Amino acid sequence: MLYQLEGSQAIARAIALCRPKVICAYPITPQTHIVEAAGELVRSGELSDCEYINVESEMAALSVAIGSEAAGVRSYTATSSQGLLYMMEAVYNTPGLELPVVMTLGNRAVGSPINIWNDHSDAMSARDAGWIMLFAETNQEAADLHIQAFKIGEQAKCPIMVCVDGFILTHAYDQVDIPSQQDVDEFLPPYNPHISLDVNNPMAIGTMVSPEYFMEVRYLAHRKQMDIVEIIQCTGESFKKKFGRDSGGLLHKYNVDDAETVVVAMGSMIGTIKDVVDELNDEGKKFGVLSLTCFRPFPAAALADSLKNAKKVIVIEKAFAPGIGGVLSREIELAMLGGNSEIISIVAGLGGRIITKPMLKECFLKKNNEKTTFLGLKEDTIAREYKPIKSCNYGGA
Repeated sequence: MLYQLEGSQAIARAIALCRPKVICAYPITPQTHIVEAAGELVRSGELSDCEYINVESEMAALSVAIGSEAAGVRSYTATSSQGLLYMMEAVYNTPGLELPVVMTLGNRAVGSPINIWNDHSDAMSARDAGWIMLFAETNQEAADLHIQAFKIGEQAKCPIMVCVDGFILTHAYDQVDIPSQQDVDEFLPPYNPHISLDVNNPMAIGTMVSPEYFMEVRYLAHRKQMDIVEIIQCTGESFKKKFGRDSGGLLHKYNVDDAETVVVAMGSMIGTIKDVVDELNDEGKKFGVLSLTCFRPFPAAALADSLKNAKKVIVIEKAFAPGIGGVLSREIELAMLGGNSEIISIVAGLGGRIITKPMLKECFLKKNNEKTTFLGLKEDTIAREYKPIKSCNYGGA
């Protein structure tokens, strides 16, 4: 049924349809409305047989979810930005325990300086932790991906993070099709945990591993991630067959097959990029858009195949690593190693900086792109504030 909903409310309703038994909540902007809405669904009885637990920190939120999953019940939590960093020890522990916690990450910049607006720097901080990571383009995708997330995570025995752009999606009102409980029940089977701690049959999980086997454990985690690629793709296809929406899977192509230049990006800025590409194609240019839904595991083979005919690949990314540059573009370079495509990294939207169609169009048509460009950078501020380090003889002759 169609509703006019704030993105956070749509996510909360989708979570409720998946019948979690435990929701662990600690508020942090911009994910607060999600856990507030979920709490109201529990309080009103619309989500029944669910324990809503207010905890004292983000670390506690994920720790409680780890405990409840280990006890054998479907569990959910959410966080953003510094909250994700605060729970990082538990973020790394969860995949190693093979517990399919589902967590929403309301994407927000990581300080210092403090910034509450959207970019993807928080997600990138957890990219090597072993979680499945999916990115939503729209609020409809945000709701749909959460329904798929429980099925993917439980089949893969792996935690899964659904990344939703803070404010741009979480606080935006849009028309969202919320499926019926019956349809979700038919798509998502009841939870059948592979681990369920029982005092009458004691066992240990998460014990110490010596150097003798630690490398093998980590290698198996890598092999598992490679297997998960197929699970994500198959789940997206089954969701499309059941609900009629292609909102899952690994990636989505838009005018890519005949394009000379393909723009690659993740999240809510895809819509604006598509509008610019439409304008350029109306002018006789050959542009396409490749939207990555799945960032972890990285769909290297599918991405390389989709981009094999592109002369130029422009990567628009909302995060970067100081000292090296764009994160997503480095991943794409590795996936396309040995190919002939020119790969350009455009860092954009950091800390909520606006991304406009004219800015993108000018950037796409620029002939001599630098390897890494910062879209909309205020050069006068840089010239005023930058103080170059001129000597390596600090403190000595």
